[in-house]
Amino acid sequence: MRLAGQTALVSGASRGIGRAIALAFAREGARVALLARGRADLDRVAGTIEAAGGTALVVLGDVAEEDAATHAVEVTLARFGRLDCLVTAQGAGTFGPLETSRLADWDAMLRANLTATYLMCRAALPSMLAAGRGTIVSVVSLAAVRAIPGCAAYTASKAGVLGLVRGLAADVRGRGVRVAALCPGAVDTPFWDGIPNPPDRGRMLRPEAVAEAALLIAAQPPGAFVEEIVLAPTPGVL
Repeated sequence: MRLAGQTALVSGASRGIGRAIALAFAREGARVALLARGRADLDRVAGTIEAAGGTALVVLGDVAEEDAATHAVEVTLARFGRLDCLVTAQGAGTFGPLETSRLADWDAMLRANLTATYLMCRAALPSMLAAGRGTIVSVVSLAAVRAIPGCAAYTASKAGVLGLVRGLAADVRGRGVRVAALCPGAVDTPFWDGIPNPPDRGRMLRPEAVAEAALLIAAQPPGAFVEEIVLAPTPGVL
């Protein structure tokens, strides 16, 4: 088990990529704190982990709220006594031409994608830096590194996350904490249920493939550091 004895906190763990990462980390021996806004979905994920012999903690909260991010880290430390890995997998997206976009959608994407990642990283860092160890994996998007038509606002929010991750990685590299960006292309998750005319979901990545990439980052030995992974679907669908 690659993560035996470790504790991970996963935001956006109720479904999609976050759910797949939480399940994969638990399978590899980590105790997992599951963070999202919906209790019913989180309870189902926790039940799956516990049925397989793992340990899960359900934490409710909107991580774009400062108090919720701080609370999630505090209860994880109180329950498990340590925090080895933070995975920020929450997010939101709205697509279309910029000239017809709405300010409300822009604000929602910045809040869910950038602000929430900032708050979660800020909340997790003190305990990691005090321990001299820890890994932060931020699920970003291929859109952050490759221009995609109809995604200018979404790309800006994700590029902001990538800049945050790169800057933070440089800040803490010599202090025992590793920070990495995971940039997948389109992934077949419930994210697309509310998107009009989505790409062919059968050609997208599976959430489990993204989870394996997150595991690769988290399971590196102390002397190694994966800074960034770009994960694209084989057919090229973004």
